Amino acid sequence: MHHAGRRLTASLLCALVVALAACGGSASGGASSGDAVTLNVFAAASLKDAFGALKIGFERAHPGVTVQYSFGGSDTLAAQINQGAPADVFASANIAQMNAVVSAGGISPGAPKVFAHNRLVVIYPKANPAGIATLHDLARPGLKLVLAAKSVPAGQYALDFLTKAGADPAYGASYKTRVLANVVSYETDVRSVLSKVVLGEGDAGIVYVTDAATQASTLGTLAIPDALNSVAAYPIAPVKTSKHADAAQAFVAYVLGSDGQAALARYGFLPGDGGS
Repeated sequence: MHHAGRRLTASLLCALVVALAACGGSASGGASSGDAVTLNVFAAASLKDAFGALKIGFERAHPGVTVQYSFGGSDTLAAQINQGAPADVFASANIAQMNAVVSAGGISPGAPKVFAHNRLVVIYPKANPAGIATLHDLARPGLKLVLAAKSVPAGQYALDFLTKAGADPAYGASYKTRVLANVVSYETDVRSVLSKVVLGEGDAGIVYVTDAATQASTLGTLAIPDALNSVAAYPIAPVKTSKHADAAQAFVAYVLGSDGQAALARYGFLPGDGGS
């Protein structure tokens, strides 16, 4: 009788485990009948650290969904999506590259939502071999400056800063020309600018404050005043051709929601325009 009771208990436990497994399979964040989903998220290079942290919370909240990132310059990612790359979500570092995908029909108009903002900062190796003390020093002949290419959001924002400075009598009309004469390389994404300066291949670079924060022990920073700075807006949207529309929408909602915003804030991003 005692053995029979144990067998009955084991049978009930087994049935319970099967039932729980069945329930778990139906709540997999867009994975039908428990199938695993790999969600391809194309994201601006400056999001690498924050989105890496955000992935952990999202996957915990959506069992069965695995986020796979492709990080790069927003212009490159937009071109890849427009050429048919299998992206489920696009997160850009500016509105222009998001609009490039919307215009090509890859993302629905009205779908993009701004989930974060960022700002520019000048970086230099901690040892400061060029003796950079003010923004005026960027125009000093012989200084080696590294920028992102102008097709990359960070590169365009840097050019916008130089244009604004050139209109300010404190810097003079020739400031932009003199600074650009010092550029030794234009990089394909902002993280490449960061790497080159960390490695000492440039005396200075212009990146986002969030990028500089990831290398706080090896870099010095020089603030760019609000009047000359650009506030970068980061939009996100699901891609129309996604085969995992529910999971894609869930990821976008997570980024815009309180948990996603908290993860971004920990890495120095400013808040977006509000959740969905």
